[in-house]
Amino acid sequence: MVERIGAGHGGSSRTTSQVLLVLGIILIAANLRAAITGVGPLINDICHDTGLSTTWAGMLTTLPLVAFAVVSPLAPAIARRIGIELALGASMGLLTVSIVMRCVTSQSGLFVGMFLAGAGIAMGNVLLPSLIKRDFPTQVGLMTGLYSISMNVWAAIASGISVPIAHLAHVGWRGSMMSWAILSLVSILIWLPQLRSRHIPQKINATVNVWRSGLAWQVTLFMGLQSFVFYVSIAWLPDILQSRGMSETSAGWMLSLLQFVSLPTSFIVPVIAGKRASQRGFVGVTALLFLVGYAGLLSGINALDWLWIVLIGVAGGAAISLALSFFGLRSRSSDEAAQLSGMAQSIGYLLAATGPMLIGFLHNTLGSWTIPLLILMMAIVLLFTFGMGAGRDAYIRPAGASKGIHSPM
Repeated sequence: MVERIGAGHGGSSRTTSQVLLVLGIILIAANLRAAITGVGPLINDICHDTGLSTTWAGMLTTLPLVAFAVVSPLAPAIARRIGIELALGASMGLLTVSIVMRCVTSQSGLFVGMFLAGAGIAMGNVLLPSLIKRDFPTQVGLMTGLYSISMNVWAAIASGISVPIAHLAHVGWRGSMMSWAILSLVSILIWLPQLRSRHIPQKINATVNVWRSGLAWQVTLFMGLQSFVFYVSIAWLPDILQSRGMSETSAGWMLSLLQFVSLPTSFIVPVIAGKRASQRGFVGVTALLFLVGYAGLLSGINALDWLWIVLIGVAGGAAISLALSFFGLRSRSSDEAAQLSGMAQSIGYLLAATGPMLIGFLHNTLGSWTIPLLILMMAIVLLFTFGMGAGRDAYIRPAGASKGIHSPM
């Protein structure tokens, strides 16, 4: 049961309100990766200017993932206390403050700012699926596709334009990183109308304890494994390609190709999958594309590197959008969707944070990419296994189940 606090919209303004809501969702989604993906290309400039070692600089992109793991389980409780609208607005406010902090303070402020940026993004990661489940219960796939493609487009844009912006006169890496505060400020302005009402869950004991649900763990592990594969690819794919004789510039373009080819599937897959009771077929095709792509890299057929990258990118777009769709498709209420999203993203991003370090350690120890690539293929087999469970036609709380059986989160 949900209590709505605040005045409702009149009939004449309902369409405008709906448009602003959808635009607000799209803009918040645009902020959920850009402030992080725009940092990686600037690492060399940051190290040169601040004196950070490459090891410490690598922590800059790891800290947000740690923040995701820490903050994600807290987001549903925060939304229950202050309302999902205010919680999302506050997340964008925190993101804006963190972007400024990391650009105008000392080295310690840079690290604190990156962690706080991850905290703000984590709130948006968790609560957007819940909001979509509540306000668009029959259009979960379409809305997930819209916000997924917005998130991925801006992530790719940030990767591509951060260095050119930094090289503009009197801008530098600080100005380049600061520029993303403009996007978060715009999202806050568009989101302001939503703050006129708040939705507060009244009966917390009506929710399921997702941590005791086998289906919730299958969704969680699917989310975690696809994140593991994605962040390993982002971190090490250029090095893998360069070890095969590709130039640094070409390897960078291949990374951009991987992100851009993921865009169509990140939109199309949830739209189609959301109309079906079971998503197991999509899980199977996604895993197959992943396996063929990484097997191709392992094969050493360098002339087809572009094809392997396209297959991996297409599969990656499908995997993340399926993971996000499961939060709404496997739950019966917006609060359950928030709890499932918080659990899956907490464990998922904790798993993702270990990926680049583990793969990097194995490569440095063994001096080869063979074992790391085989581990990625093993992770994809597990992705398929848990995805077949997550994709079945079921809910984390069975219909008619006694609500007193489940403990509240």
